Amino acid sequence: MDVFSLFTLCGGLAFFLYGMNTMSKSLEKMAGGKLERLLKRMTSNPIKGLLLGAGITIAIQSSSAVTVMMVGLVNSGVMELGQTIGVIMGSNIGTTLTAWILSLTGLESENFFLNLLKPENFSPLFALIGIMLIMGSKKQRRRDVGRILIGFAILMYGMELMKDSVSPLADMPEFAQILTAFTNPLLGVLVGAVFTGVIQSSAASVGILQALALTGSITYGMAIPIIMGQNIGTCVTALISSIGVSQGAKRVSVIHIFFNVIGTTVGLLLFYGGSIVFHFAFLAAPVDAVGIALCHTIFNVGTTALLLPFSRQLERLARGTVREKENPKEIAFLDPLLMRTPGAAVSECVSLTNRMGILAQTNLLQSLEQLTSYDPGREEKIQEGEDKLDLFEDRLSSYLVQISQHGLSMDDIHTVSRLLHAIGDFERIGDHALNIQESARELQEKGLQFSDAARKELEVLIAALRDTLSVTISSFKADDPVLAQAVEPLEETIDQLSTEIRARHIRRLQNGECTIQLGFVLSDLLTNLERVSDHCSNIAVSVIEERSQGAERHAYLHDMKAANAFAADFERELKKYKLP
Repeated sequence: MDVFSLFTLCGGLAFFLYGMNTMSKSLEKMAGGKLERLLKRMTSNPIKGLLLGAGITIAIQSSSAVTVMMVGLVNSGVMELGQTIGVIMGSNIGTTLTAWILSLTGLESENFFLNLLKPENFSPLFALIGIMLIMGSKKQRRRDVGRILIGFAILMYGMELMKDSVSPLADMPEFAQILTAFTNPLLGVLVGAVFTGVIQSSAASVGILQALALTGSITYGMAIPIIMGQNIGTCVTALISSIGVSQGAKRVSVIHIFFNVIGTTVGLLLFYGGSIVFHFAFLAAPVDAVGIALCHTIFNVGTTALLLPFSRQLERLARGTVREKENPKEIAFLDPLLMRTPGAAVSECVSLTNRMGILAQTNLLQSLEQLTSYDPGREEKIQEGEDKLDLFEDRLSSYLVQISQHGLSMDDIHTVSRLLHAIGDFERIGDHALNIQESARELQEKGLQFSDAARKELEVLIAALRDTLSVTISSFKADDPVLAQAVEPLEETIDQLSTEIRARHIRRLQNGECTIQLGFVLSDLLTNLERVSDHCSNIAVSVIEERSQGAERHAYLHDMKAANAFAADFERELKKYKLP
């Protein structure tokens, strides 16, 4: 083996890591926010979390990405620490699939179909199909599939380069002498941990070990400690991601470290303790790529089976290691770490925007209650809600702009557009709630009261607005364009009612049945109520735009109002909310 073989080994490792990264990122992009939504929905107990963690890691081919996602979600206050334990354990099982795929490189047979199973034989076809999809398809999803196939082909090419570069080692006596040092299990664990920590990929580390095993110089006794050490080394990524995050998020990486360190310690004691008693003969036998994949799977599955019943104890150990600070915790917002998995970040933005919408609705309903039964305590709550809405708008809009610069699927791009439109409207609804609260306070402080006729008219208008806001929030949360179409007839109804109430007020003013001072308050109220309904219309159209792939809103509203169905809905709402 000469210096050029070393260059080839480094190049093969580079291709392997790049292919793995490309494939993983494209898989994450295709999955979008589905992964994160599944994580929150199916982590009610460790068993569900275990299965889900394994499934997601198999899907995106990156246990590190899953663990970093856990750190980000806990830091954002979205998930509790206990929910992450099963997912972390499951990700260790899911990552073993890569080793099994790589083990097919050593498959030898003259049968055509068995030869076709060898990755180096079918990966060129994957590369061809992938480049055709990237260059020939206009659909983003197909191009993402193409990148996945290209990533896999590059990964396997890197594996072949590494295998070819180390094949001369089999004939080198110096290499055999170096390997004798690895008969010490502790040294094997250390080497596996350090190497995996440096390249931050257990899949690449296992791949290199499998390539070395093809020389026939690696025994089971050497490989098993290295495999155990590789699991410890993969904790480095989570450890780095936990820098500068909350105490709860730090505990996620601590659990990951304890899980792998305890598993390795117990594994070494049981395995080598058993070897002393039973004298395992296979330890001196050469291991191949399949044997390494098998050892990797047995160790990860065994560690999980051993520690899963002690999930609570692991959580307590992590809490004891990283103690809670005495400082009060502020409102949890999205963590920048989630941008490493953009689909999950977009999904969390959706959840946070839904919370913002509910807060805006609550604030408005509270301000409307002030008109009939004024309460200073409620006024404080409205002001607190307005402050939170301002904070939501500032943080969310900045975060969404940042995440737009990452690789997003077309679905996620449309979702981000919908959220950016809605955030401003929700914040403005909060502003109008504050304006209505001020009108209510003016009525209270000056002892003013609307006439019975004006009060009854306002009750009809407010009832229509409550329904409009309810339908708007429901359609936004469900991302339901059909339900969103019901908002525009209600908005037109509110405009019509406001116009009629103003005309009636002028007649009462001319007849001396009302005062100029009350007229100013009424005008302010009607303006704010109309503006709220306008913002509801904007939110509903943003939902429809997302599903219609960017329909222009003015053209959409014009076409909808010209349709017969709109006229019928409008007439129905006018009859439902008829002024007395």
